[in-house]
This record gives sequence, C-alpha cells and structure tokens, in this order.
Amino acid sequence: MRPAILFPLFKPVTALPGLGPRLGKLVEKLAGAHVVDLLWHLPCGVVDRRFSPKIAQAPHGRIATLTVRIDSHAPPVNPRHPYKIRCTDETGVLELVYFHIRGDWLSKQIPAGTTMVVSGKVEWFNDTAQITHPDAVVPVDSKEELELVEPVYPMTAGLPAKTLRKAVRAALGDVPKLDEWQDPAWLARRQWPTWAEALTRAHTPEDEGDLAATAPIRCRLAYDELLANQLALMLVRASQRRLSGRVTQGDGNLRRAALAALPFSLTGSQAASLEDIYADMAAERRMLRLLQGDVGSGKTVVALMAMLNAVEAGAQAALMAPTEILARQHAESLEPLCKAAGVEIGLLTGRDKGKARQAVLDRLASGELPLLVGTHALFQEDVAFKDLALAVIDEQHRFGVHQRLQLSAKGRAVDVLVMTATPIPRTLTLTAYGDMDVSRLTEKPAGRKPVQTVTIALDRLEEVVGGIQRKVAEGARVYWVCPLVDESEQSDLAAATERHAFLRASFGDRVGLVHGKMRGPDKDAVMAAFAAGSLDVLVATTVIEVGVNVPEATVMVIEHAERFGLAQLHQLRGRVGRGEKPSSCLLLFDSNLTETARARLKTLRDTEDGFVIAEEDLRLRGAGEVLGTRQSGLPGFRLADLAVHGDLLAVARDDARLVVERDPDLASPRGQALRTLLYLFERDAAAKTLRSG
Repeated sequence: MRPAILFPLFKPVTALPGLGPRLGKLVEKLAGAHVVDLLWHLPCGVVDRRFSPKIAQAPHGRIATLTVRIDSHAPPVNPRHPYKIRCTDETGVLELVYFHIRGDWLSKQIPAGTTMVVSGKVEWFNDTAQITHPDAVVPVDSKEELELVEPVYPMTAGLPAKTLRKAVRAALGDVPKLDEWQDPAWLARRQWPTWAEALTRAHTPEDEGDLAATAPIRCRLAYDELLANQLALMLVRASQRRLSGRVTQGDGNLRRAALAALPFSLTGSQAASLEDIYADMAAERRMLRLLQGDVGSGKTVVALMAMLNAVEAGAQAALMAPTEILARQHAESLEPLCKAAGVEIGLLTGRDKGKARQAVLDRLASGELPLLVGTHALFQEDVAFKDLALAVIDEQHRFGVHQRLQLSAKGRAVDVLVMTATPIPRTLTLTAYGDMDVSRLTEKPAGRKPVQTVTIALDRLEEVVGGIQRKVAEGARVYWVCPLVDESEQSDLAAATERHAFLRASFGDRVGLVHGKMRGPDKDAVMAAFAAGSLDVLVATTVIEVGVNVPEATVMVIEHAERFGLAQLHQLRGRVGRGEKPSSCLLLFDSNLTETARARLKTLRDTEDGFVIAEEDLRLRGAGEVLGTRQSGLPGFRLADLAVHGDLLAVARDDARLVVERDPDLASPRGQALRTLLYLFERDAAAKTLRSG
C-alpha cells in the first residue's frame, strides 16, 4: 500500500485551485493526472522582472518593472484601434496599449490619478515608450504580490500560464516532510539540498542557471529518480534470484555437430557470450540474460547453441520473434544446422491453423518436438511443452516484461535469454534491462563486407535512379525505403505508393511494394519474390527494418534520411552487406538540414559500429526518442536526462546494489525512507516484491 504520507501528492490535479474539469483535462494531458505529476513538470525558462528603471532609461525590447502615475485614459474612436492609457514619472511618458478590451473594465482596474507598478516588455515608438498588454499592473502598495522572477513552463493550448503557475504553487504547499532517503555522506559531498528544498527551488528559479540540468537542485531531483529506478530493478532482480532455478547442462555432442556444419568459426565475443550462458544455465538460479549484438553479429547462432544445450540435457527450448517474417526466417536459417545435429525444429505462427497446428501442439506436449520457433502464438493457452528449459526472446523491446514472464511460465524454472539487434547505449541498458545480466557481441562474423555509405541531396534523384539502373543491369537487388512522412500510416503509404509508381517508369514491373497496411500473406509473397530474384527493386516503408535476410541485395536507398533516427538508419543499412558482393547505402537528404540531422548523417557515414552510433543517437536525441520509449516499455524519465546524468546513473546503480545487499527487506530507517521513494516515483511493483518475495 502507498504510505499515507504521500496521499496528498496522489490526489487528482482537479483538487488544486483553479483546475476544474475542463482545465484539469488539459493539465492531465500536459503533465499527468496527479498532483505529483505537476511537481515533476519543471520550468523551462524564467521571466526576470527585477529590472526597474525610470521610463527614460527603459531600453527597447527589455522587460522592465516601472512605478508610474496613471494620468488619463484614451478610449479608441474606431473599435479596430487600440485603447491607450497615459502614464508618467519624473523622466517621461509611458503608454499602456490594449487591443479588443472593454474600457469600463480597464478604468476600474487602472483608475486615473493612482500610482501603479507596471511590468512588461518596453518598446519605443515615435519617441514614446509603450508596453502592449502589460503582464502585470498592481497598485503600488500591493507591489509584494508581483512575482519578480516568474517561472515559464512548457504549455499546452487553452491553458492559461497564470492558472498553471497558481496550481503548481498550491501543489508545492501539499509537499509533506519526508525522511531523507539519500546517504548523508554522499549528500554532504555533493552539497545538495533536501528533496523538498530542491523541489521548491526548481519551481522558483532565481535565474536561467537554476534551470540547467547540471544545476545542483536539478541534479538532486534527477538522482532521486534514478535511484528509484535502479532500486526497483535491483529488488525485482533479487526476487527473481530467490526463485529456484534448475541445472541445465548438456554433454556437448549436438553442439559439436552443429558447429561443424557452420561455414565459419565463432567470433571471440560469440564464444565468450556462450561461456556466460552455459554457466548461467548450469547454475541453481534462473538465467535472465540480455544478448546485445549489432545487425549481423551472429546472435542467432549463439541462441541455437544455448537451445541445443537444453536439448542435450533432455529438455525443450523455444525462440520467440516479434513478426511472422522474422520467425519463418529464424526457422529457415536454423534448419540446416539443426539437421546436421539431428534435431528437429518446428514453427508456430498465428497463421498455422487446424490439423497442421494441432500436430505441432501434440508433438510439443509429448516432448517429441525439442525446438520450436514462433511468434506471439507461443503465448496462447493451448501451447503446452513437456519440459521447457530455455526461452529465447528476440527483439525484447517489442515485448513487455509481462510477456517475458508469460513465456517463462510455460515450463519449470525456465531460463530466459533475450536478444536485441538494436545496439542500446550503456545508460539505457542499465535503466531498461538492469534486472538482467548483459553479454555483448562486438565483432562481425568472418566474411561480412563493410557497407559503403554516401549522402546525396534529394535534388539529384535522377542521377541516383540512373546509377541504380546500372547496378541492376549487373544483377544487383535494391531496397528503396520511403520516409516517415508523419505518424500517420496513410501518408507514409502515399509516399511509398508514389515512389513505387515513379520507379516503375524506369524498371517496369520488376519493382515490388511492401508497407504496414498489407495483409501478412501478401507482404510475405512480395518479400519472397524479391528474395527469389523475380523483383529487382523493393520499395518499402520501415516494415523491412527488422530481420529481412536477402544476401543478394547490395544497395539500400533511404529517402529523406534526415527524418529517421540514427539507430533506425543503422538497422536499415544492416539489410545489405550480407553476401559476397560489396554493398552500398545511399542516404538521400533534403538540402534544408538542421545541425542535428547533419550530425546524424555524418556519424552514419563515419562508422558502422552500432554501439558508437547508439551513444551518439542518445546524445543527439535524448533517451525518450532512441528506442521510442512510449512503444518500447522503457522507463520514461521526468527529471533525469540520461545524456547529461549518465554519471549519476552509475552511482545510483552502485548505491542500489549496496542497499539491497545490506538491507534486502528495506527494514532499516534509511530502508523505510527508500520505500517511500519507490512509491513516490510509482515503482510500486518493486515495493510489492518486498512483501511477496
């Protein structure tokens, strides 16, 4: 249960003054549904009203706060003209200018003959100082009410800035006094304020410096969030470790047979990863390991060896892929190696129906079928294994953690190996996969050719088509990827359809088209035609990003490359360079490039190392974008920026590890405060493992 002391922070935002149902909805959309969400919604700028000159000294274009006497009102003769109020001090005249406003209201608010304090941007017009629609006009004796340094928040249409500021002030008033959860020595060394002080000061910045991600108050809050994340992962990991595992250790005969059939020997990092995996499988606790490897680094072979280890021990293993194309491809590429080892491998996708499907299920349940490759279809209730010992999950970020658990529940103490071809920056690996051990494949298998990458302006399209015609005449096959026009599939589809029609004029009917709106069988048929060589050019949206394997394809054209993320461009480039012939990737770009887009394309041109690319992608785009946090199940951070606070993440990880080792039930005084921290950042699931584990 959430501690009662935090209840005020988890009230709905509509409990705050000024936020009724209509504005409450806008705040929910902007920041979140609870009071605490508004506290995490930090200012992005400040308006400084401390400059208070005389009228004659007020510079053009600067915000100033002036004490003036209200002389007279001049309502407009024509309603289209502005309403003006003349003010003076001993040095000159200032006009307050209003458009479309009721004069009777103004004369009540700003009566002639009074002294007022006026704040806003000064503009000089025909030798007269003017402020159009001042931000504030208050009587001189209410001067204290004026916020001299005003925070500026990220906003949404229809929500008045003043209302939001008032709601945040009220939310700060709800902040309870909480026991300190940070280590006192670490706090003293960093000279950080308490949590409540840091939060208050973050919302009442003194100047632009207080807004920097590196400012002490921002670092303190970021560290709290990172510590909650790392502690939650450590607790989940510890509770997983407490679950008894099983010892899975084969005699090596099937693995030797499969390795002998490989046309190349394993790379150093493949061999090292396998040692880790075999050690995990032989241990008494359950394996939960992430295998990271660039496109073409040979993850599938590593997975097969681990699966054969399970079969040698008399058990079964399954490999789950995110799409049907990928599942079929895994089954086809593993088939010859399994055959060499004398082991049967089955395939189960959503498309398998009736008797054929039932036959696979029966042989699986009896244990006759030792290896199975499949899609989400593996989760279905009627899929039962006789003895599942290892589950391999490909492209983990397309599946949630609960699906991982669902698959591992199909057996007794199932070991789990997760693979991803998306090189993930180290900091993101820690925040997203901190509950797993990690192995990385850093080399490419022998025989892999580097891909020559060139950038070409889009206005040279005719030249590109001419070059591709020459390549096709030499027998090459070409991918042509169309841009993400926007988030709507409709317009992405239009772009692909248009390009398909344009290329048909040059290549005739040997141009295929695949996109996300096509039915599975139709998509597969086009892919199969391209793989078989009856199509020379395949126009596609990004559906080909993951896992299509056509070694004969040697040219990749990516149109509007500036609209893609670095990791995605790298994935797409990995579709070529898979055969004997040299390959090339053409990045077509719009000449109006932003600096960030230019940096992205340069990185891609300069390196093929996926991990270097991933780190650069994180630096340029921030964590939320790198894997598409919203779709990927990665934690989204509100206060921490991994590109800036990466060093704090490493400290938080060490701190969390020590806490869990010394105080696994969080029973000490600091442990109790850390429980509150977990609930504060809504890591409730981890807090629950303390009781259930």
